[in-house]
Amino acid sequence: MNPYQYNQQRWKFFLLIFAAIIAAASLLYTNYLVRNLSKVERTKAEVWAMSTKSIMTMPDVDDEFITFVYSVRDSLAVPAIITDEKDNIVFWRDLDSTKTNIKTTAKDSSNHHLDYDPHYFEKQLNFMKKSHAPIILNLDNGAKWMVYYKDSWFLQQLRVFPYIQLSLIAIFLIIGYTVFNSIRKSEQNLVWVGLTKEAAHQLGTPISSLMGWVELIKLKFDAEDDETLNEMENDIKRLEIVADRFSKIGSTPVLHNANVYEVIAAYIRYFKVRTSDKIIFELTGDKHVEAKLNIPLFDWIIENLLKNAVNAIASEGKITVKISENIAKEEIFIDISDTGKGIPRSNFETVFQPGFTTRKRGWGLGLSLTKRMVHYHQGHIFVKDSEIGKGTTFRIILKSNLTYEPTEI
Repeated sequence: MNPYQYNQQRWKFFLLIFAAIIAAASLLYTNYLVRNLSKVERTKAEVWAMSTKSIMTMPDVDDEFITFVYSVRDSLAVPAIITDEKDNIVFWRDLDSTKTNIKTTAKDSSNHHLDYDPHYFEKQLNFMKKSHAPIILNLDNGAKWMVYYKDSWFLQQLRVFPYIQLSLIAIFLIIGYTVFNSIRKSEQNLVWVGLTKEAAHQLGTPISSLMGWVELIKLKFDAEDDETLNEMENDIKRLEIVADRFSKIGSTPVLHNANVYEVIAAYIRYFKVRTSDKIIFELTGDKHVEAKLNIPLFDWIIENLLKNAVNAIASEGKITVKISENIAKEEIFIDISDTGKGIPRSNFETVFQPGFTTRKRGWGLGLSLTKRMVHYHQGHIFVKDSEIGKGTTFRIILKSNLTYEPTEI
């Protein structure tokens, strides 16, 4: 991992830990408040139960006391149900008024007939039994009343509030990170595009001069067929192609139908004479398949993969390029294999990330650029197979018959 990736991962780790601390602190403090409010609400439920008992079991007390008890009871808003020992409902408080009703007889106001939705009360009673332990009221006749209650609406909201809050914060952070990351990448792309175009512009003048000098040398020494000068001329043309590649970054290059075998064969002919004689190149497969290519960019793809293959081979070995076609899916497979040191399976995806490299020198941008250029051709590239000490195979998949929608590279 390069220093940039290391620092990036370290900051992500610190931010993750900081976010976890904030989340834990918020949840702990909210739970602290909930526990204390739960104690307060139980006290309110107990006072409400005692006041209700006083009203319903002591009807002969004076009106002033009853009025006081009523005012105390009515000030304690806690959803509750009072039952006898057989779970028969005696009284309730602060439940859905559309499903509850209390009727009293004309003869005796203490004789209550309860008219209610039994399913609703059964559901509420079961919920209250699970929420809190009942408050037990001992009556003068030896019977018992069981007071069940549930948390108030405010306390219920308080329990879920931190989760809603954290969820909203997380959504905001994700959106913010995505937006700022997109802006940062756009700015970086603008910088790279500017640098590459300037590099292409600066290379243009000396390349033209070198081409002129080579022509003058040939004329002066009558060396039109000199092999060394011809190879120098090929290298200068290659520099011209490289400059042209950089000038295309940030624009939309044009794709044309091209014979895949011939394009790859032409580059291998140029590349292998500049490589060790101990490395053997082999090109096999279908010689007639065509795809829409931008040849300078496609050469760049093949160049990066062949250079990686050469670097993976310690001293001597073999590089094989195989072209095949899946007619049913209209796909072209280009497999580039080497007999080098191989890639660990854990790095099959990582090798395409910017900055990843196993070499002491290098920017780690070759395969990243390669993937981007393959994507421009509306194809994809991946590590098909690799074994440590035996070699690696990269596979490029292109469409053989596709209407392209070019994008900027």
